Amino acid sequence: MDAFESLMSMLLRHNGYWTIPSLKVEISKAEKREIGRSSSPRWEIDLVAYQGSTNEILAVECKSFLDSRGVVFQDGQFDPPKRYKMFTDPTLRGVVLKRLATQLVETGACAKNPKVTLCMAIGKTASCTDRAALSKHFDAMGWRLFDDNWIRTRLATASERGYENDVAFVVSKLLLRKRSTDKE
Repeated sequence: MDAFESLMSMLLRHNGYWTIPSLKVEISKAEKREIGRSSSPRWEIDLVAYQGSTNEILAVECKSFLDSRGVVFQDGQFDPPKRYKMFTDPTLRGVVLKRLATQLVETGACAKNPKVTLCMAIGKTASCTDRAALSKHFDAMGWRLFDDNWIRTRLATASERGYENDVAFVVSKLLLRKRSTDKE
């Protein structure tokens, strides 16, 4: 798991989710043909989060892009679209998310009939215009967006919690926790 996925995993755990990094979704040959990828290996989801109290599964695609332009979303589209397959290909999305739910139910990882929500975690958005359009699009699609503002807010909250042996958690404490010697 890369560092950004590890960070998102910790933040989602602090919000009541169990997390599984880099989950491979087992897709049948028929499903591979349906999505137009007959020779495709298993589909990998960056981070899967499950909340038992709501029977909700989050399929989280992580796009840190910290040292790049960031996620570009203009005129109602991702740029480049091939980088965001789950968000731009409705057939692929439908097959993978349905299969994800089936796989987790069959293995006993969640209760029957879970609600599956596609999500994106973003470390950097190209511009405020992209952020606003992306947020509006995600709301319309019923998806969840964890942008850099969401991440910063959750890191600040995490910095005030009790100790956890997790790199992201320790860094949040070092950088964000107010010290008694800090002046208001």
